[in-house]
Amino acid sequence: MTHCNQPPTLYVVVPCYNEQEVLPLSSDAFRVQVQAMISAGKVGSASRVLFVDDGSTDGTWELVERLAQEDPLFEGIALSRNRGHQNALLAGLMDCRDRCDIAISIDADGQDDPAAMEDMVDAYARGCEVVYGVRSDRKTDTAFKRSSARGFYRLMERMDVETVYDHADYRLMSSRALDALAQFEEVNLFLRGMVPLVGFTSTSVSYERRARLAGTSHYPLSKMMGLAIDGITSFSVKPMRLVGCFGLVASLLGIIGIIWALVCVAIGQTVSGWASVIVVVSFFGGAQMLSLGVVGEYVGKTYLESKRRPRYVVSNRTK
Repeated sequence: MTHCNQPPTLYVVVPCYNEQEVLPLSSDAFRVQVQAMISAGKVGSASRVLFVDDGSTDGTWELVERLAQEDPLFEGIALSRNRGHQNALLAGLMDCRDRCDIAISIDADGQDDPAAMEDMVDAYARGCEVVYGVRSDRKTDTAFKRSSARGFYRLMERMDVETVYDHADYRLMSSRALDALAQFEEVNLFLRGMVPLVGFTSTSVSYERRARLAGTSHYPLSKMMGLAIDGITSFSVKPMRLVGCFGLVASLLGIIGIIWALVCVAIGQTVSGWASVIVVVSFFGGAQMLSLGVVGEYVGKTYLESKRRPRYVVSNRTK
């Protein structure tokens, strides 16, 4: 959809799940920012803000419909059920890719600074087709969240998963990059790892992440852990290799143990006792269960991928 000498059409994609408290505040911030860029001639007048309701159980969808009725800048689609943040985000990006030149994904909670959108658009004008929003610091995080986030990125690096440090899902993608992303058909989504694989010229802009405007976070520790597991198992086979190496070491220790036992029998120094047996059985039993768990995670991922079920179903959209 790129037109020479014309500003690009921008779609801001906003996944929403039970965000009726914060959406009236963040939608105003999105409106102000997009209208300012339209007035400055940086994006076209057909630019829109697209809300993606991820099966909310509160009044989020009704609010999105009202926003769309009051202002043509706003559009919305609703998923048939809750599919998770990554699927909702992908649904919005795929829905708008034929109508936009560039799309910026941002969360609905208002923590990501909308002003950074202008820097992203400027980077696109300079030739970058993927622009990552990167946090300048983590002052608003608790000590635990700060340390766990650093551990997450270090773990991803050790597992050979390519990610952008301190980047979540606040990013700009060109329509060409979106078309390339559409070719990735996996069901287990980890967009932070998928987007770097798309390629194209990329850069990053920094911004200061703020406190949530209203409401409470819908991304607790359990979901963050699940996202990390999805990221590792979807992009790296290193855990499987580690299990294999561990199995080899355990086998060698077992052989040494057998030789030691035979030598003890041969020289008549066997000692009856349960402690050594319990220790060995517990160690190898636990190791086997851990290994089966890692292998099972990959088998489960393969099982889900083989079904080719749709990643999301759009049940409604604003008029």
